[in-house]
Amino acid sequence: QAQLVESGGGLVQPGGSLRLSCAASGFTFSTYAMSWYRQAPGKERELVAGINSLGGSTNYADFVKGRFTISRDNAKNTVYLQMNSLKPEDTAVYFCKASRLYDNYWGQGTQVTVSS
Repeated sequence: QAQLVESGGGLVQPGGSLRLSCAASGFTFSTYAMSWYRQAPGKERELVAGINSLGGSTNYADFVKGRFTISRDNAKNTVYLQMNSLKPEDTAVYFCKASRLYDNYWGQGTQVTVSS
């Protein structure tokens, strides 16, 4: 049974940093593209960043370019999101997603709150 478990969220001051992790199990992690999404209250879920199965290609939403970095460790079945220079508007529940052809798996999300 495929499972994704996010961790690393929390409360941080503006300008601070957090590192999110998403641990995968139950499927062949190294064959799936991985991505991070976020959803703020009252808003639609939006793509934050993505990385291909081998980690050689990444993409970012314009609103996080230069601040966030996605990476993966296929030996540990884990994808990361390093978030720097956080802003109040980054406050949201962050979800990881695994994708391969018609297979998609989602985690349960981790809350990130940026506030002074």
